[in-house]
Amino acid sequence: MTRRRTRFLPRRRRPSRPHRRLTALLLAIVLLPLVPATAQADDPPVPPPSAPAARSAVAAMQPGWNLGNTYDAIPDETSWGNPPVTRALLKKVRSQGFKSIRLPVTWGVHQGAAPDYTIDPAWMAKVRQVADMALDEGLYVLLNMHHDSWMWVNNLSTDHDAVLARYRATWTQIAAEFRDEPSRLVLESINEPTFSGTSGDDENYRMLAELNRAFHTIVRNSGGGNTSRLLVLPTLYTNADQGRLDALAAELTSLRDPMIATTIHFYGWWPFSVNIAGYTRFDTTSEQDLTNTFDRAYNTFVSRGIPVIIGEYALLAYDHNRPGIIERGEQLKYFEFLGEYARRRKLTTMLWDAGQFLNRNTLQWRDPELFAQIKSSWTTRSGTASSDMVFLTKSAAITSQTLTLNTNGTDFQGLRHGSRNLVRGRDYAVSGSQLTLTAATLGDLAGERTYGVNATLEARFSRGVPWRIDVITYDTPVLSNASGSTTGLSIPTEFRGDRLATMEARYDDGSNAGPASWTPYQQWDTAFSAYTSDSIKLTSEFFASLKDDSRVTLTFHFWSGASTTYYVTKSGSSVTGTTA
Repeated sequence: MTRRRTRFLPRRRRPSRPHRRLTALLLAIVLLPLVPATAQADDPPVPPPSAPAARSAVAAMQPGWNLGNTYDAIPDETSWGNPPVTRALLKKVRSQGFKSIRLPVTWGVHQGAAPDYTIDPAWMAKVRQVADMALDEGLYVLLNMHHDSWMWVNNLSTDHDAVLARYRATWTQIAAEFRDEPSRLVLESINEPTFSGTSGDDENYRMLAELNRAFHTIVRNSGGGNTSRLLVLPTLYTNADQGRLDALAAELTSLRDPMIATTIHFYGWWPFSVNIAGYTRFDTTSEQDLTNTFDRAYNTFVSRGIPVIIGEYALLAYDHNRPGIIERGEQLKYFEFLGEYARRRKLTTMLWDAGQFLNRNTLQWRDPELFAQIKSSWTTRSGTASSDMVFLTKSAAITSQTLTLNTNGTDFQGLRHGSRNLVRGRDYAVSGSQLTLTAATLGDLAGERTYGVNATLEARFSRGVPWRIDVITYDTPVLSNASGSTTGLSIPTEFRGDRLATMEARYDDGSNAGPASWTPYQQWDTAFSAYTSDSIKLTSEFFASLKDDSRVTLTFHFWSGASTTYYVTKSGSSVTGTTA
């Protein structure tokens, strides 16, 4: 993973021009007989299949785990908050069912000057030691060149000869160091390749093809096990748009090497992955984006016998230190479906873990329930529901509540509260996919009806992991007036058991307000956040985007379905916030 991400922008639809479409259609009909039958220049290339050994190796790497923010960290392995790697960590990873690790390494900050670009021997020895420990534990190791992609390799177009010389020198040293390692060591040419100062995609594709060819030639000519070692080549940006896939397919057609796999990365539908534009749920749009992406990878490569590794996957905004950006149940549904569809499309997946999943100090999962869902998805499906929350208004009488079950091919088995099985027909009812909890049962579970989670149920299915349902007592949150500066505003908030989902921002004329001017629904963390129990915070970036002396109406949407209205006005460096 790099610090850079392609930003989502709304697509603008061009106005329809029927007469031009009709003219184009008629011209196509008239001219079609004049086109030679052999004219297939625009057809995507069909690369030769990889060897069975390549396909079986990639299959054996499933599932994989990234040793992120360690040897890719700048300048050293502990610089980004993770402890030194130990054999105990690798044993833990292996014991949890992982078959491979990806070892991202940033080499550039440990190199000497031109023309040799000598890698610091101590750094090379560290990387070699970790690779050897992982191999000793029976893991496959995918070793790469990581943040170098945006630190210096991206200047290939503007400083071609120097960058290419450095790239060649770097891979020459890596190839020599690892030439005699077992075949379970796999090499990846570059992480998330990107180029600056180019004329566009066509030049970008040529730049990447040149790097991949140099990598391929150097490794194959270095002797030892490298002559037949599995090599992994990325698409541009490791993105799975069809043009990116076709460009890589053309490279494979040219190389005609049977021991090559391809790689892409996947972090979900961008608006959902960061909570912007109102995409707070793993809905049909997010699901379709995933299936389209995996289908393209399958159709372009896997169906033709070329293995694909999703070298990184997660959610962009998932971080154990920042809960709430993506609602937990929606996270679970995303990871459950991702694992299922990757299996269906025969894609090997490698979880990006920079320390947010596995605590490397304690060697415990930070969220065992989330990891259980991820692990279960490697082999089977799990049932879920429309929500993992049932909200009961404290200021009103309790009524029955209904959720929609997503059985995902499993059979619903029942509900449990602690060690007690709830009774179907008395405590709850099931009609088709509708699960209804009775008012009496909810009253018992709510007890004294204090704000927050009163009880937790488990919906159990015939396969996979249970689905947790929190029974929550709430009232509509109450916000208070506040004043501050454009460095940030903290709005006193009584959440009263509820949880913030998103924030909408508009000027009085109805136009959008905030950094994301193309949508009223602003991005969590960029414009606002709610990590404490007593406030909602508006950021300096949010205020920097606002007009002076123009009132902005904020609508805070909560997971109960409640919403509250708040008003902010910026005047110079001062900010005021009011409830009316």
